[in-house]
Amino acid sequence: MPLLRRTLLAFGAALALAPAAHADAFPSRTLTLVVPFPPGGPTDAMARVLAAALQPALGQTVIVENKAGAGGNLGAEAVARAPADGHTMLFGTSGPLAINPFLFGRLGYHPQRSFAPVVRIGHLPNVLVVNPQVPAGSVAELVALARREPGRLSFASSGNGASSHLAGVMFNLRNGTDIVHIPYKGTGPALNDLLGGQVAMSFTDVLTALPHVRAGKLRALAVTSASRSRAMPELPTLQEQGVRDMDVSVFFGIVVPAGTPAPAVARLNAAFVQVLSDADVRGKLAAQGLELPGDFSPGHLAAYMTQEAERWRDVVKASGARVD
Repeated sequence: MPLLRRTLLAFGAALALAPAAHADAFPSRTLTLVVPFPPGGPTDAMARVLAAALQPALGQTVIVENKAGAGGNLGAEAVARAPADGHTMLFGTSGPLAINPFLFGRLGYHPQRSFAPVVRIGHLPNVLVVNPQVPAGSVAELVALARREPGRLSFASSGNGASSHLAGVMFNLRNGTDIVHIPYKGTGPALNDLLGGQVAMSFTDVLTALPHVRAGKLRALAVTSASRSRAMPELPTLQEQGVRDMDVSVFFGIVVPAGTPAPAVARLNAAFVQVLSDADVRGKLAAQGLELPGDFSPGHLAAYMTQEAERWRDVVKASGARVD
């Protein structure tokens, strides 16, 4: 066989094998875990715990990149537009993965169509906390104060459309109060003004609230989820204190751009399952208030996202909340 023909045949065979070799090599470079919120918040903290543990599991560096803005929409849109090769992941939350389509007039992505689900990480209960200067030691006292002076009290949220925003809207609806919403660009800035007394209260996450409650810098009045938090088991829920039909928590899930090859999704899922099964990682996440799910399959996250979207659609409609 002439040398030129043998060379061309060998080159063709190499090209035919290249896709398979590339797929087998995933991940082939540094991975990016996009957090759609500023540094310092609960999503960022959990993402960094997971990224550090994922590096040995995947054999590649995993960096955390913060892309904040528009209630998580900017980071979600960036991931939706990233190459569908599995190397760019979104650490999504209830906002960009379920709530935002019903709050924002326009989105540059669709939670179900723009992403391929990888794994549900868990959920984080919210806690109703007040600045110690607020003369209320219970939910009943807070409601009474707000009713006496409508429009005087304000609550901070991590942004328009965040669960901390909707929790406040629901609280007003359930109690007939007029507590003014003050949105911030992330949990960190909201916390700073809450600690400084510029706002009276917030429906923030357990991770953010716990150290400040223990230090006496914030007063915790209730957990906003249906059941008590394992991180703060002594704190009663809003429902236990007479506020009916309130169950607000933030869920977390990992998604990648739609069209990502199934083997890459499976490889990522296996790595996350390995990491979330590690006792040290589970301990760190539990210390941050995270409640782990019982199912880590991609299908479970897909079903959960659909379920949450249906639930929040009704809540947003009932509240009349809208971000344009």
